Amino acid sequence: MNSKIDRRIKYTQMVLKESLIKLMKEKPITSITIKEVCELADINRSTFYSHYKDLYDLLHQIEDGIIEDMNETLSAYNYTKNEEAIQMTEKLLEYLVKNRESCQTLFSEHGNPTFQKKVMSLAHRHSLKSLMADRKNLPYNAEYLSLYIVNGSIHLVQHWLKNGLKESPKEIAEILISLANKGLSSLQH
Repeated sequence: MNSKIDRRIKYTQMVLKESLIKLMKEKPITSITIKEVCELADINRSTFYSHYKDLYDLLHQIEDGIIEDMNETLSAYNYTKNEEAIQMTEKLLEYLVKNRESCQTLFSEHGNPTFQKKVMSLAHRHSLKSLMADRKNLPYNAEYLSLYIVNGSIHLVQHWLKNGLKESPKEIAEILISLANKGLSSLQH
């Protein structure tokens, strides 16, 4: 009996999340009502309120799940090895592809800038670990370099998501790691 209830709860939360994301593709959360989300999800408002305080609570749960998944992925790799850095980045990009609809929306102009900052902060922390492991070869302050790399990487990924994922996650991972390691000179052959 308990597993049946758990499945129903998971299903309800899933359709509410999907409905919010679908609506956010068209307009910002400030223009979306709980009524719209519930109608799209085919769920009544009292059911919505049994799971979430408001739309922002729902949005934050979506965002927190993505941040948690990304952190787990980033924590599983050794930053000092270039092959593992590419694999880690590729796994992150594969995650974005797998969760394409949510990620495209959350990284778009209708997405929450706070979420985008959280992603950048997470990437910055992990980037700093990598740079600190290789500190002896750095001519700059590692924190500044990390901020530069992370901001450029986020914008590159946003562009990739927005423009239909034409390149594979592996190709984008190789570009990102190459740029992070050697800058623009790495792209000149």
